[in-house]
Amino acid sequence: MFGQPDQKRAIVRRPTIVSILDIGSSKICCLIARLKPLEEGESAEALRGRTHSIEVIGIGHQRSRGIKSGVVVNLDAAEQAIRLAVDAAERQAGVTVDSLIVNISAGRLGSETYSASVALSGKAVEEVDIGRVLAAGRRHSVSDGRSVVHAMPIGYSLDANGGIADPRGMVGERLGVDMHMVTGDAQPLRNIELCINRCHLSVERLVATPYASGLSVLVDDESELGCASVDFGGGTTTIAVFSKGEFVHVDAIAIGGQHITTDIARGLSTRLDVAERLKTVYGSALPSPADEREIISVPTIGDDENEPANQIPRSALTRIIRPRVEEILELVRDRLNESGYAALVGRRMVLTGGASQLTGLVESARRVLARNVRLGRPLGIAGLPEVAKGPAFSTAVGLIIYPQVATMEQCEGGSDRPFAMTGTGGYLARVGHWFRESF
Repeated sequence: MFGQPDQKRAIVRRPTIVSILDIGSSKICCLIARLKPLEEGESAEALRGRTHSIEVIGIGHQRSRGIKSGVVVNLDAAEQAIRLAVDAAERQAGVTVDSLIVNISAGRLGSETYSASVALSGKAVEEVDIGRVLAAGRRHSVSDGRSVVHAMPIGYSLDANGGIADPRGMVGERLGVDMHMVTGDAQPLRNIELCINRCHLSVERLVATPYASGLSVLVDDESELGCASVDFGGGTTTIAVFSKGEFVHVDAIAIGGQHITTDIARGLSTRLDVAERLKTVYGSALPSPADEREIISVPTIGDDENEPANQIPRSALTRIIRPRVEEILELVRDRLNESGYAALVGRRMVLTGGASQLTGLVESARRVLARNVRLGRPLGIAGLPEVAKGPAFSTAVGLIIYPQVATMEQCEGGSDRPFAMTGTGGYLARVGHWFRESF
């Protein structure tokens, strides 16, 4: 990653415990992991950006409550679900959690790109000059009511000559940087932090959900050549574009797997929990010749347990699911085209998230998006139980990976950092110190 020279990353690295909280519309998950620095031989074989081995020592997850499309809609219900998830992880790990790295998918996530430059007066670029130009890039104001979630360099230039990964030691008159700013609506971010604070926990860092998912499921060649990671969640579908190893674009659509469940419940006049089970067990985004012959029993809504269930062909279920899946995929395609990054992505796309496990979704995505599509699962992590090794836990694993690639976003001062929103005071300095000492 830019801004992370090997010599700096090799300084003061030690084992550390990282705790994360994945707040989704369908589940809330807490992971506690032990990160150990990789030896020199191990580093050569690791995925790019990985400086530590990861071993999960505690996991807790609960059905999400009080969250809709990534937004807190009931503080008490969300607080209770978070407490239960964190408590289960603490008991398994045998540690007490004080602060967490937390994902964010609400607030209409969006990307803004800024350029900034500082004078060098012909001298060699030093660490302080890198700090000056990054600070200048972060000072760019964002729209009213929006807060910065990430501010990361995606490329440096010297005297208008771009494409420089690390300018340290080079000589020039003017040092420039292109900054990728991920922003979100301030109020949803504040409410998520408020909910966590009510659990007597603090937010160590907010991380965009699609960025975390991409960190856990993309292999080196995909992030280098250009690839889109699409996280199909319960209430939102989020998109992250990676190129030359950098996170360069983000977008979010407020439609997800729960909307498919609601469509089934309405179309078949059944309960939401029954609709979710039907989607999981029998649902498919693609029709099959055998669908007309396979009959599904669908309980009706009501208090009369003796009322017979409806008998429908499986094809009726597919006809409800397919239009919604195609709508989501078409929105993803259109958003990519509008972003200007469609050509950069090329033919590579990875689907992840709990809703991506729907039968036939990958095949439908290949047809609608006209790209090579694969299903992404978390990579390079030990200690996960079998139930947590699938796409539904990609964001949670990505949040554990995040500190290894986050040194360029050290949270030192600056009111544009997300922690400043709720008046956490000196906590900014402690977070920056934690990143520097551990990674």
